[in-house]
Amino acid sequence: MSSRPLIAALATAAALLLLWQSTFLVRETEYALKIYVGGRIMGADYAAGLHFKQPFVEDVKKFEKRLMTRNYPAEQFLTSEGKILNVDFYVKWRIADVAQYYRSTGGSEDVATARLAESVKDGLKGTIAKRTIQQVVAAERAELIGDVLAFAGNSVKQLGITLVDVRVKSILLPEEVSDSVFNRMRQDFARQAAQLRSEGDEQAIKIRAESERQRTGTLSAAARDAEKIRGEGDAKATAIFAAATSKNGEFFSFYRSLQAYRKTVGRDGDVLVLSPESQFFKYLRDPAGK
Repeated sequence: MSSRPLIAALATAAALLLLWQSTFLVRETEYALKIYVGGRIMGADYAAGLHFKQPFVEDVKKFEKRLMTRNYPAEQFLTSEGKILNVDFYVKWRIADVAQYYRSTGGSEDVATARLAESVKDGLKGTIAKRTIQQVVAAERAELIGDVLAFAGNSVKQLGITLVDVRVKSILLPEEVSDSVFNRMRQDFARQAAQLRSEGDEQAIKIRAESERQRTGTLSAAARDAEKIRGEGDAKATAIFAAATSKNGEFFSFYRSLQAYRKTVGRDGDVLVLSPESQFFKYLRDPAGK
């Protein structure tokens, strides 16, 4: 009777062990490989969730699916001038084909990053070797890294990985050439700035000349139109005045005399010397103006 609980416990433990050996769980951030005894791959690219395997004869290896970063110490590279540059960099990469990754590296991240580093170094070596020190320092990083990615990206595909990015953290110049390089760069930048200023001044002169030409033309056209309108107005006023005069000449004479009286008579400080018999006062002497 006392042996039955022990047997039941052993049976339960055996069942749990068998279940544990027969299943495996894959997370969203993982790749999984099912490998038979001896290293033969039996399955790959499992979706996230619970999966089954043959107990005791099949094993499961898991690998990181997310983006990974590896920093590398400074390396020496030669420029087209034969000068040495110390460049340190880091890479971003991820596994693209987990089965190929396992076959190429044995599933070792250190092996993968070491071989990845060699490919990136070869890319940097070829890229820097085509440039002078000044061109390397002053070059657009996107252009420099683009050349490296194009070279190294193809060579690491056989590892089952994808090279996402390469970033140069620093470029250290030899002390004996750093001053001359920076002086030459300053001179080049100063020359470029002077050229840009000269081109800007030339454009400004052209724009001002064109604006002045347009201003002169606009003012000339406006003055011409104003004179034309003024002339037309004067002609109409003269025609109206003439028409009014022809209808009643005596009234016109009376009206003009009243305007003359308003402008000349009765203002402080004015002195007017006229003969009493002058025609100027004819409407004052006689309303009929006779």
